Amino acid sequence: MSTDLMPNRYIPGEADLPTREAELIARRNNVLAASYRLQYRRPVHFVRGEGMWLYDPDDRAYLDFYNNVPSLGHCHPEVNAAMAEQAGRISANTRYLEPKLVDYAERLVETFPQELDRVVFTCTGSESNDLALRIARLASGNEGVIVSSYAYHGTSAATAAVSPNLGDAVKLSPFVRMVSLHGPAGVPQSQAADFFETQVRAAVVDLNRRGIGVAALLIDSIFSSDGVWVDPPGFIAGGIAAVREAGGLVIADEVQPGFGRTGAHMWGFERHGIVPDLVTLGKPMGNGFPIGAVVGRKSPMDQFGDTARYSNTFAGNTVGIATADAVLTILQRDQIPQNALAMSERLRAGLEKLAMLPYGILGIRNAGLFFGIDLGLEDATAASRRAMALNVVNAMRDDGVLVSTTGANEDSLKVRPPLVCQAQHVDQFLAALERALIKIAG
Repeated sequence: MSTDLMPNRYIPGEADLPTREAELIARRNNVLAASYRLQYRRPVHFVRGEGMWLYDPDDRAYLDFYNNVPSLGHCHPEVNAAMAEQAGRISANTRYLEPKLVDYAERLVETFPQELDRVVFTCTGSESNDLALRIARLASGNEGVIVSSYAYHGTSAATAAVSPNLGDAVKLSPFVRMVSLHGPAGVPQSQAADFFETQVRAAVVDLNRRGIGVAALLIDSIFSSDGVWVDPPGFIAGGIAAVREAGGLVIADEVQPGFGRTGAHMWGFERHGIVPDLVTLGKPMGNGFPIGAVVGRKSPMDQFGDTARYSNTFAGNTVGIATADAVLTILQRDQIPQNALAMSERLRAGLEKLAMLPYGILGIRNAGLFFGIDLGLEDATAASRRAMALNVVNAMRDDGVLVSTTGANEDSLKVRPPLVCQAQHVDQFLAALERALIKIAG
């Protein structure tokens, strides 16, 4: 596992920078805390965005195949108009009657299985996961949480404590147990379900033996931080059954796979044929405006609401709701998930052709428009595979295409473009990837 806090980052002195960017970085360093990091060896400086594109001060265009927050594309005019119109009228919280809040809540839960019919709004995915953990612990009466071995679920104290992805500097809660996935462990897909269930059951036994009990299995159903281990569909079902037998709840973290990214479904958990107890939402919900939610079953949600206080000034505010409502309208009206599925098929076909060439593509995994692409030459070491992935990412950045890395060794490309991408964008990405692979491995 990589212990680097951000492998694909700017390191002073490693690259020559234009005076304009060098001076801006110096100013940042004089006022921003050390926790802020810049992406890429040569940081990018953007002044505007439109659709699939980001533009620097010299009006050079960069094709964005990395940022999943603006799932409808950067600065979508209809979303912006809804946001501005509501901001010009009133920004109020949920303690006042507001029909648009109820309208949107009704529309949102209609996209879920009928068992999931209650919603609480938040501002971010971290807040959503934090709240879901509180609900699960209260409803179950237990404390233990089971997560995947390189999971990321947020940056609050509670969510960082269940996020092994954050590295050794952030201590995991003693109530957390990690389970490995079949891919990183070298287990074939045919054994994925048994492998996952066996580990979850072992975690349940250990938590119960120590008197901690099981509050929740918290999973991102495409395991994006672990390297995008999405197949076979349904392999998590046995582990889910084990948690429920132990009195725990299942929390689906849909910040990454949700809102149509997987193409065939609105929600990532649907690929696996399961219905969780709680679902957490974030990033793409507002196409860049900070809004999130927890959607769940009535019983645990009401139990929490009846016995615990949850007040969040900005969660569910009228501007956020208007923005999220516009996003949902466009997703459904313009058949965005269907487009994501079609473009993912085109992208996968192109990647499979590239993988036939001796340029270092070792594996391709995806659910809709979220791809993990393993890089490295045959018999390469973990360090050399990681170095190759980072070199490819930065070569593509210099070529005007944005991606990043993922996985415990950070040796897989993470590709998650806005869901509005079209055939020409896919083809441009593939051409840039081929050029980068030839440059680095050819």
